[in-house]
Amino acid sequence: MGACGTGMGALAGMLKSIGYHVSGSDAQVYPPMSDFLVSQGIAINAGYGPQNLSPGPDLVVVGNVITKNNPEAEALARLALPYVSLPQALRHFFLSEKTSLVMSGTHGKTTCSSLLATLLDAAGHTPGFMIGGIVQAFGRNFNVNSGKYFVVEGDEYDTAFFDKGPKFLHYQPKIAVITSIEFDHADIYPDLATIKRSFAKLVEIVPEDGCIIAHLDDPVVMEVVGAAKCAVLGYGVSHGLSWQLAKITVTPDGTFFSVNKEGNFYGNFISRIPGRHNALNSLAVIAVLDQLGIDEERIAKGLQGFQGVKRRQEVRGVKRGITVIDDFAHHPTSVRETLGALKAAYDGHRLIAVFEPRTNSSRRRIFQEAYAGAFGAADRVVVKEPDPLQNIAEQERFSSNRLVHDLCEKSVDAHYFADTDSILDYLVENAMEGDVIAILSNGSFDNIHQKLLDLL
Repeated sequence: MGACGTGMGALAGMLKSIGYHVSGSDAQVYPPMSDFLVSQGIAINAGYGPQNLSPGPDLVVVGNVITKNNPEAEALARLALPYVSLPQALRHFFLSEKTSLVMSGTHGKTTCSSLLATLLDAAGHTPGFMIGGIVQAFGRNFNVNSGKYFVVEGDEYDTAFFDKGPKFLHYQPKIAVITSIEFDHADIYPDLATIKRSFAKLVEIVPEDGCIIAHLDDPVVMEVVGAAKCAVLGYGVSHGLSWQLAKITVTPDGTFFSVNKEGNFYGNFISRIPGRHNALNSLAVIAVLDQLGIDEERIAKGLQGFQGVKRRQEVRGVKRGITVIDDFAHHPTSVRETLGALKAAYDGHRLIAVFEPRTNSSRRRIFQEAYAGAFGAADRVVVKEPDPLQNIAEQERFSSNRLVHDLCEKSVDAHYFADTDSILDYLVENAMEGDVIAILSNGSFDNIHQKLLDLL
């Protein structure tokens, strides 16, 4: 139920690949996931209802998009059919016999997961994985195999309507990475303290013979891992950490950095993905791979060949000398780090940031002031009016108009638009050769990337 979601569609494909007969349902059956499911021989019903549970399946996997009042969920209860959440299904069918490597944190977990899976594969340890983005090296976001390792993106979002705990508590981590802990997901978390308690539970379930790789430049992470019963290896830029990011240079050709381990030089590395934050993501993965016994030479070779993740600083095309980049950034910290990385990578080019507030958090006013400080690296900012959250009072909603006003007060060249078509008209008229246009949204943004390239 909810089969066209990124994770649910991947799980359906994984179950099909190990011999199960799989069907599904979703309110909106849409490409590319619907096309993928059909290609796998998985029948998808458009819309929810009791008819989708006849004949009665042996097991129903309920996605977290499903509410208890969903007509299919109500029928599921009446029929008393066995059901589980996605994380429960993943643990039962794919993690129980594996060494589970869980990448978690407010930022960077998709990149870390993709990088770890790719580098394990390059080192000859083809892993199973389930990740929230399409890994370029594999062309998909999941893999099932007989190897010993399974890489999973440890999402802190809630599990299902019948389980409000975070997903990552189901993933049996032997090694867990914690990249950062900030306030996010305002629709389910009231404050940072509640998020910290969720991560504290993750720390608690890592066994004594396991390991936590923690970004200890982050004081919140440092606080949360303090109660760990397993080894904690800190990484970051600070002296005294187990893994230290030393020299770093960001160029159009990639990010060059050196690494110290326990105070001693470990190696020099090159990543195609720009930015200090991505060098830190790479450092976390290097620490995991070292823990698994993979040597520095193979790690460096794999990192240099890493092609990235779709929708993470992904160059969608270059037309008329104008580069169009797609990025998932939506949290103020992600926006700031992404734009800073792109400005460094494309030094001397005008950087235009196009932002769509779309998440449940970004459409609330909680980050209103934080966003005003997140776009400093951009030479021009374009902000779209978001679709309003209907269940949120108007005075609690994010205001794109106010953001543009606040940015202009900071001498940032910022512009407000009510819809995507108006943004396209503006960009086509104003973009010049050499510009870099970074489009930031966690959604499809009305396919603005391709429309812009076509118009250019």
